[in-house]
Amino acid sequence: MPRTPALFVSHGSPMIAIEDDPWGHALRDFGSRLPRPRAAVVVSGHFEAPGPVRVTAAARPGTIHDFGGFPEELYRLRYPAPGDPELARRAVELLETAGIPAVPDSDRGFDHGAWVPLRFLFPDADVPVIEVSQPSDRSPRRMMEIGAALSSLRDEAVMVVGTGGVVHNLRRFDPGAGPDVSVAEWAKEFESWFVEKLDAMDVEALADYRRRAPHAALAVPTPEHFDPVFAVLGSAGPGERATTVYEGFRYGTISMRSFAVG
Repeated sequence: MPRTPALFVSHGSPMIAIEDDPWGHALRDFGSRLPRPRAAVVVSGHFEAPGPVRVTAAARPGTIHDFGGFPEELYRLRYPAPGDPELARRAVELLETAGIPAVPDSDRGFDHGAWVPLRFLFPDADVPVIEVSQPSDRSPRRMMEIGAALSSLRDEAVMVVGTGGVVHNLRRFDPGAGPDVSVAEWAKEFESWFVEKLDAMDVEALADYRRRAPHAALAVPTPEHFDPVFAVLGSAGPGERATTVYEGFRYGTISMRSFAVG
């Protein structure tokens, strides 16, 4: 059986959950063409924790609306996918075996970094989901170690999913900019560099993006949305390549680039 691909999704604004956007169509199409995975393990830009890595272990996780100031319609959305306590235990074991302290978390639900893209990927909410937190004191290399520890799950029909953003600067976003309109030059230059290195699977360069990439401080002002990229890349096996699932910008400085590794 072929390995289940890993996936990185730039998730953008929570509003995209209720918008008729080409990004959503692309994710839905990608999900429909996949052999149905047994489960998904998500590393989200909205789940950071100090201390040991936390792995969600509730059988019926709730839907977290971790944002404010949006239309009421958005807060009524629920993503009722089941959790998978047994998979959570296995993920904890894999992380611990790799020397990464980890604990189960039976209380936390799905943050919007997880449920917004998942509702397009798996609209029937019938794929069990667990989330794995990002350590507060992480680095790109640490995130790759987390991805590598979880990599064997891909041989068991489990999809590793990272969500966040390749370019994600909310301080510079233009609410009036339409899709792919008035994209900042620095944002385009950083993403072009990213794509070049990703196509070459030059993980060393990507991990050193702070020094090597143009405009890194503008494109990635804080690392929480970018670092899930490294969990996905860390799960890659020999010879695996990245393929584009969606590309485009919203609000001038928010990349929606999403890619699969397999």
